[in-house]
Amino acid sequence: MTFLLNWLISALAIIITAYLLPGVRVSGFFAALVTALVLGLINAFIRPVLLLLTLPINILTLGLLTLVINALLIMLASAIVRGFSVSGFWWALLFSLVLSVVNYVLGAITR
Repeated sequence: MTFLLNWLISALAIIITAYLLPGVRVSGFFAALVTALVLGLINAFIRPVLLLLTLPINILTLGLLTLVINALLIMLASAIVRGFSVSGFWWALLFSLVLSVVNYVLGAITR
């Protein structure tokens, strides 16, 4: 039950964030659901491996490389999911930051 609720909150956060940013487009709620699922799978399987492989550089950049990795993973999700598109790297970076804030706010409201 909590997985379903978190999935719906993530999809809603994606729609809200795409509405706020002109460089990000989501075609509908179904595309947002698929995007939330794909981003969740990417964050569960690919992101930890990338963070581990880039740990020395990440330490040297004081964690700023993590922002770059997040943006690249969002661009990967936009390449996979039909109906979800990001105009470029900087929009993906901004999308990841705004999505984090919107997800936090929606999660706080539902608790």
